[in-house]
Amino acid sequence: MSAVPTPAASPWREATVDEVLRHGPRALSLFLNSPLPPHQAGQHVDLRLVAEDGYEARRSYSIASAPGATRLELLIERLDNGEVSPYFHEVTVAGDVLELRGPIGGHFVWRVTQPGPLLLVAGGSGIAPLMAMLRHRAATRAPVDTLLLYSARSWDELVYRDELAAMAAEDARLHFTAVTTREPARRPGDFSQRLDRAALATALQQWGRLPQDVYVCGATGFVETVAAALVDLGMPAASIRTERYGGLS
Repeated sequence: MSAVPTPAASPWREATVDEVLRHGPRALSLFLNSPLPPHQAGQHVDLRLVAEDGYEARRSYSIASAPGATRLELLIERLDNGEVSPYFHEVTVAGDVLELRGPIGGHFVWRVTQPGPLLLVAGGSGIAPLMAMLRHRAATRAPVDTLLLYSARSWDELVYRDELAAMAAEDARLHFTAVTTREPARRPGDFSQRLDRAALATALQQWGRLPQDVYVCGATGFVETVAAALVDLGMPAASIRTERYGGLS
């Protein structure tokens, strides 16, 4: 197995923005023509912005595109008080050149050789690395029973919801449950509440499988709540992999 690049080992490289795709008012995808080595599903990259006075700002963004995709896709949520994300939402256009390095990370990686069942739990823009996993799963036709629980405040803030629904419609082994916390559910089987212990217990009971691999990604409070609830429901802590983001973007 080849070594996973680390920030110290990965040089900064220039990548050209090929497309900026907006997902409503708070999220967008940056598609980059990237010179980076191939990534694994679940990894991330670092982006660096340098001002004219030499000030640097660096942020990490998970890769949403599947391994082997022709373009690197990064999902960026706008934070109103953020230092970096407003730049991507207000300034960045196709043709811009950005500095990035990676791919980075090995703990949160999913491989098609893992037999499952697989439970994926996303909050907000935490869907990005899980999207890479689901796209990789679809591209390789991996026969892995999978449940995705994806939580956002509203239906319109569920990024990739149409693509996810289409994936699930085409694959009986993939189940996609949308969770909206501030508006009623739109589809039978979806939830309109926070993903607490009771909601997770209901979702797992409806699925009827015991996951062997669990990946949880989202804001820190969301991840801690979900991970603790899953352990309380009897899942081994060692089977739960988590990735969280703060509020600095």
